[in-house]
Amino acid sequence: MSVDFGAPADDPKVFRNICRDRILKDLLKPDKDKETKSSWKVLIMDKFTVKIMAYACKMAEITDAGISLVEDLFKRREPMPSMDAIYFLQPLKENVIMLLSDMSGRCPLYRKAYIFFSSPIPKELVTYIKNDSSVIPRIGALREMNLEFFAIDMQGFVTDHDTALNDLYGPSEQNSKKFNDTISTMATRIATTFASLKEFPCVRYRAPKGDASTTTKFDMVPKWLATAVWDIVSKYKSTIPEFPQKETCELLIVDRPIDQIAPVIHEWTYDAMCHDLLEMDGNKYIYEVSKMDSEPEKKESLLEDHDPLWLELRHAHIADASERLYEKMNNFVAKNKAAQLSRDGGEVSTRDLQKIVQALPQYSEQVEKLTLHIEIAGKINRCIREYGLRDIGQLEQDLVFGDAGAKEVISILRSKQDMSPENKMRLLIIYAIVYPEKFEGDKGEKLMQLAKLPHDDMDVINCLRYLDGSNTKKSSRTGTFSLKFDAQKKKNAARTDKHDGEETWALSRFFPLIEELIEKLSKGELPLKEYPSMSEPNSAPQGATQTASSAARPAQNPQPMSMRSRRTPTWAKSRNSDDSQSSDSSVLRHASGDFKRLGNRIFVFMVGGATRSELRTVHKLTMKMKREIVLGSSSIDDPPQFISVKTQFLFKVLLFSFSSNLSTGLLKFSLLCSCNDSATAEAEVDR
Repeated sequence: MSVDFGAPADDPKVFRNICRDRILKDLLKPDKDKETKSSWKVLIMDKFTVKIMAYACKMAEITDAGISLVEDLFKRREPMPSMDAIYFLQPLKENVIMLLSDMSGRCPLYRKAYIFFSSPIPKELVTYIKNDSSVIPRIGALREMNLEFFAIDMQGFVTDHDTALNDLYGPSEQNSKKFNDTISTMATRIATTFASLKEFPCVRYRAPKGDASTTTKFDMVPKWLATAVWDIVSKYKSTIPEFPQKETCELLIVDRPIDQIAPVIHEWTYDAMCHDLLEMDGNKYIYEVSKMDSEPEKKESLLEDHDPLWLELRHAHIADASERLYEKMNNFVAKNKAAQLSRDGGEVSTRDLQKIVQALPQYSEQVEKLTLHIEIAGKINRCIREYGLRDIGQLEQDLVFGDAGAKEVISILRSKQDMSPENKMRLLIIYAIVYPEKFEGDKGEKLMQLAKLPHDDMDVINCLRYLDGSNTKKSSRTGTFSLKFDAQKKKNAARTDKHDGEETWALSRFFPLIEELIEKLSKGELPLKEYPSMSEPNSAPQGATQTASSAARPAQNPQPMSMRSRRTPTWAKSRNSDDSQSSDSSVLRHASGDFKRLGNRIFVFMVGGATRSELRTVHKLTMKMKREIVLGSSSIDDPPQFISVKTQFLFKVLLFSFSSNLSTGLLKFSLLCSCNDSATAEAEVDR
């Protein structure tokens, strides 16, 4: 079972590999000239830098770099006076105090300390270190790494702000300090990305709507964040050696309210469905392995880039992934006599394959990965059948593209009484965004009664559609967002179909709005009025314009994918769309082994949490546009998390932010959502 992944994953110029190499070469080998093969060191980190290291490097790579022991700064440690220590820490006072405690006095814990801070260290902390005269001779290095982000993907990073929606979009009068601190910290961490890559970005952002008198505080978030990032990276020109003096890449800062559908719609790729339908702890999947004459053993596996099968399949449609897995299994069986003996004239089951692993130890690692992914794909397909997701997913996408409405929503709520509350919520949220007028008056309440959802869920849906800012028939509002990227047809639609003549899988019509934004940014067609720049770009791309342009031109001579197989479910039959589900095995493979030959990088930062569909999009567009695209965000969110945690809080507190701009009717509606009963709300309005 061989898989061709090409060179991109190992290309040192790929985003995450640059981060890894900085750690392995600049941080873990700080004294290269004097270092010998036998010079082992201790690595000491705080909780935050441990996560940075975990996302960027494997433990084997850390050991190969000469690290014999990894320690927690705040745990009791044995003295090792004959060894040097590398400290990788956030520049916080409590961390510096612990560092000085380790290295000061007559008997320091280590012979020498090489100190690396994840971001710029305040002057007062530098002075604090210098004031301890016993420590100065024991410091081998004191540097700022400017590495304070988590490289979660070859082309993605997060700043570890899981509560960004709460902190930045809550009531301003209650959250002012938290708001400012979050903007400042997020900007610093974004800026360290460009310091690490030695890239100077042309910073653009989603402009606030309306004038200063009607603009809400949360509508200003992208602008304020862009300003903070620009201030920091501009200073790098004079503080970081060899930092570019002119713009070398593009950064676009947007926020979650531009696309509220992406976090809740069902995404049909392998990666997204794993995190949506299976109970996973981050990237950790727990499963059982059967053993001969013994109880099943629980094992855990990390679904990450180090797994070649995961790398190949994660962005593939679930039907495509399932088909590929069974093809690999059958190819393996055809080439191995022991596997053929286990067939007994029929197909090999997962349990049979687990027995084959024991019979063929030389193939154990390959087959173990294969059986793991077959089990995962099988479990996902069972969930699709049991939850009726095919029909739900089809209706979701038809709503988004304006091909369905109230009749279809009512029909599915009546016919699928066993639909889970979460899936009902997701469907109604999409419906409310595309058809906000359908929730006016008591219409929404009737739908909720039909769906048998509690009143609290109605509050969430109503507040969500007002966050989106879509126009309704009865109210006119200023200073809000419009979900629609371009002017839509007369029918209600949140997306316009893309027709490139390329054949792909069913239920693949949906695309996140950042796809259009990135394409227009790359062509120089992103309107400067709607997405201003912090400075005039030194060399605007050819064809730049102040107005939005038409959609991308159709691809020439498209090569249709083969979708015919006895294992392909009938619902997954192909339809036309440009959203070809290419796997990571093809991304960048044909682009170039040398990124210097490609166009400048594009960075997109999503405030308030990005989705896996958006992460998939940057991989797809990298291949399509021959430019490396990197997605940054405050966090990566999966639908269950977004529904159960973020929306419950966010869309209620947003009522405070909107109340000054809404009409009397909308204010009344807000009170209805926030009060325990309608009588109380009516009394509040009258008062």
